[in-house]
Amino acid sequence: MMARALSGTWLALVFGFMIAPLVVVAGASFGRGGRTAMIDFPPHELTWQWYLAIPGDQVQALALSISLALACALAAALLGVPAALGIVRGDLPGRRAIAALFRLPLQIPAVVVGVSFLQLYYIVGDVIELPLVGSFWGLALAHLFIALPYVVGSVVAILNRFNMRLEEAALVLGAGRWSTFRRVTLPVIMPGVFAGAVYAFMVSFSDLPVALFLAGQGFVTFPVAIFQSLDYDFSPSMLALSTLIIVFSFVVMVVVQRSIGLTNLLHTGGAG
Repeated sequence: MMARALSGTWLALVFGFMIAPLVVVAGASFGRGGRTAMIDFPPHELTWQWYLAIPGDQVQALALSISLALACALAAALLGVPAALGIVRGDLPGRRAIAALFRLPLQIPAVVVGVSFLQLYYIVGDVIELPLVGSFWGLALAHLFIALPYVVGSVVAILNRFNMRLEEAALVLGAGRWSTFRRVTLPVIMPGVFAGAVYAFMVSFSDLPVALFLAGQGFVTFPVAIFQSLDYDFSPSMLALSTLIIVFSFVVMVVVQRSIGLTNLLHTGGAG
């Protein structure tokens, strides 16, 4: 009985520690504190004024971050699946080295990635006069670099446990290579593809260091907008917008749980 009580108390403390910052942000977003006050928590008077006062540039920054994250997740899925198939089933020398190379972006600090891509884009811009700094595709390529390992790792983890007899049976029954992949292989590895794409979306959406180097005038992602707002001109409307993102993230988590299961997502996405 005592052990159960201690376990419950410890679980409540850990859960409270994790949820407390979100509660503060959400609660302060309904406060009436002035613009000079960092937060008004607990709010003395409930109001929706900060939700109605969200600046248009912050909404544009949020839309840009969502668009970048969707493009990054889609590109990572399209490139990560063939890469994973090549690592697991390809007859290439040094497959372990190639697999380690795909994991390399996870070991490089994001600041170094941002500086590297900034210098690369300056060199490319001087040679072919292609302005990548401060552009959508320039930042999307940089985000793809740091997000691709998640898709590759999750798909490799499933392919390593894949039962090859399923494909052999399909081929024996007369199915072609493409039909076998589309009807047998792809449905089996799809949870890994989805898990990696979700992680790629989150990595791109929450990136700050890389975006700080590659963003330009009038081209600011939402994390950069938050950083600049906290550093120069903080407004409680940022708390309101952050609360909307918390609600959106919760909805996504519920959808993931109902579709493939959150436990499966965490185990699959963390493999590799």
